[in-house]
Amino acid sequence: MQRRDVVKIGAGLTAAGTVLGTAGTAHAETAAAGAQGAAAAIKRIWDRETAKAGGVWQGTVTLFDGGTPVPAVDQASTSVQTAASMNKLGIALAVLDKIDRGELALDDRITLTSDIILTGSGFYFHQTAYGDEITVANVLVAMLLVSDNTSVRLCGLVCPPAEINETLAAKGFTDTRVIPNPANPNRMWLGDTTTSESADLLHRLALGELLSPESTRFFLGVLTGLSGYHDGFRREMSSAERSRIAMKYGADDANRNESGVVLGADGSPLLVYSFMAQFEDHWDDYGATHPAVQAHAKMGRKFLDLADSAGLGAAATTLFDPQDHGAGTSGL
Repeated sequence: MQRRDVVKIGAGLTAAGTVLGTAGTAHAETAAAGAQGAAAAIKRIWDRETAKAGGVWQGTVTLFDGGTPVPAVDQASTSVQTAASMNKLGIALAVLDKIDRGELALDDRITLTSDIILTGSGFYFHQTAYGDEITVANVLVAMLLVSDNTSVRLCGLVCPPAEINETLAAKGFTDTRVIPNPANPNRMWLGDTTTSESADLLHRLALGELLSPESTRFFLGVLTGLSGYHDGFRREMSSAERSRIAMKYGADDANRNESGVVLGADGSPLLVYSFMAQFEDHWDDYGATHPAVQAHAKMGRKFLDLADSAGLGAAATTLFDPQDHGAGTSGL
């Protein structure tokens, strides 16, 4: 939530990263045969689009052929950077883990008071009148679907930042941390992460390795929600395609971040991605015209096509049906 600046580097396009000139070559780029061919094509697209956007980038993109990872992009993936709202993934993970331990429940209630309201992203601050008794489930949906900032403070009431960091450490994350507010043990700043750990969190979540089946389905159901963020990776996709991508975006001044996992029709993770970028300029552009976000959109469409055309094997077990979102307006 806090804003930080950063240096910008210039990067030149290599011959392999030049803009494709014809529809035929564009189609060939997104129809590479096999996982290795798809990974090589993804790397070329990454190099071209990030160079075109400018800024300083960190990235992780991995394909999964059954249980076998096929790395495509590994650029400064362990560099610890400002997470912005992408770390709401870690907060939600800790809250749901506490629910799995029986110490909290989705239908437990929290009072929404005026003194806890934060502006920026989200919707609670638009109410102007407060006193609501809202469930933990409501708070998590607000935090993950529309990135509500007030929801971070509400989560801190039931799962303080020290406990969040303990949970992250226990699950093997060494660099993903929120920053506790020394003036209030229930409040925090969103802290730091790496593209490697953000990608790993989503991959392990999709495999059911981090939470119970019920919490896993809840988490993925919100992250794939069609009322969520679409400016980036999911921009140039149909609603059915968007529903296959569980993702979280984070932006703050210099930083434009996005992480997600692309699911097959059966819920198997096919591709995981995590992008982080820092810019000297464009700080006030939180929309789809930011150069990094435009790059996210271009990469997203092509990465999805490559993952779908690569003939990737399914995971051994799946817990989530990405098509089970409910549709239409029946009953309104």
